[in-house]
Amino acid sequence: MTKAAAWQKNGPFALVYFASMITAQNQSPQTSLPKAFVTIVVIWTVLCAIGAVGNHSDDLQRAGYTGSYLRMFWLWWREHLLLMAMSFACYAFFSARPALLASVPRILAAYLLAAIVMTPLELLHGRLLTLYDQGQLSGVAAVIDAALARSGFWQFMALVWVTFTFVAVVAACSWREGRRREQAWMRAHSDNLNLRLELEQQRLLALRGQLEPHFLFNALNAISALVRSDDKRVALDGINHLSALLRYALEASARDHVGLREERQFLDDYLALQRLRYGARLHVRIDGDSEAVLAADIPPLLLQPLIENALRHGLDCHDRPSDIRVAFAADSKSLAIHVSNPASDVRSANPGLGLGLRHVRERLHLAYGDNASLQTGLQDGRFVVDIRMPLHAPDQ
Repeated sequence: MTKAAAWQKNGPFALVYFASMITAQNQSPQTSLPKAFVTIVVIWTVLCAIGAVGNHSDDLQRAGYTGSYLRMFWLWWREHLLLMAMSFACYAFFSARPALLASVPRILAAYLLAAIVMTPLELLHGRLLTLYDQGQLSGVAAVIDAALARSGFWQFMALVWVTFTFVAVVAACSWREGRRREQAWMRAHSDNLNLRLELEQQRLLALRGQLEPHFLFNALNAISALVRSDDKRVALDGINHLSALLRYALEASARDHVGLREERQFLDDYLALQRLRYGARLHVRIDGDSEAVLAADIPPLLLQPLIENALRHGLDCHDRPSDIRVAFAADSKSLAIHVSNPASDVRSANPGLGLGLRHVRERLHLAYGDNASLQTGLQDGRFVVDIRMPLHAPDQ
């Protein structure tokens, strides 16, 4: 079997050659070149072994043939030594200059140079081996004359093998460089996401650090009002309620999400504390807290600032009873929370720090991004806060 016949029979095995080039894709050129050299030799050895099988099989059908497969394999292997060297040289060249792979004109220029240099050398190499086997090797001039005497077909086949080798190496190096850039982009993207996540976590921790003193500040205001009432029993009950509230606040604030059932109980305890302060004036109506709703997940201490805001701009502004309304609603994916109280033009005597609603909005954004919203406004003479958020905590 000649090289021309081997080209037709072994063309699919060019894919094996292509695959061999990716073994060093994630390594530096200094460490990948020795491994690439070994891989190139192995792949060419496999191709030569396959070609030798076909050639040996054809020869066995001829009468009087006594040659061995090992000799046939050796003849094939030595005939492709120059192409092995070319494969490694091209691989090393493009590995050292990966920017060339992005320029088609530069690739074509490199191919023309390889074809001009390697095609004559391939012809000389083949004739050198032939003359050596025939015992007619008498000098360089004889080799050159024999190479020049080769027909146009053999010259074309030498160019074909040089082209095949060059294209395979360029394809493998281009694929490897593309993978390297993709992985570098993915690492940079991952690092960016990790940095953003860390910054968001730091913001969340900062919010929590502000939230706990903020809650404590307002709760102590309520206790202070009870103490000034000179009713020691009521003040003592208030301190007990405050103790339970602080215990929950410390435990829950260490978690990203809590069950709405827990938060609902915390809200009841908070209202019990405020009821000691405001007495019968405190009217809060809560609707829609069904079992399906109570199974939802929400950030801890989310409801209390909403009620506190309603109290500050309701009972603290007048002597009439309050009319605070809280409504929950849920579907298969989302939870809606509606809080409203009568709007008042009178400025509260206890304006607070102005952190409540702003913190709630920021915490919703950190927890759910664009999947949650908080809207405020006036509707029919009432100040309304509407929250829409996912029904359950996002998967971690």
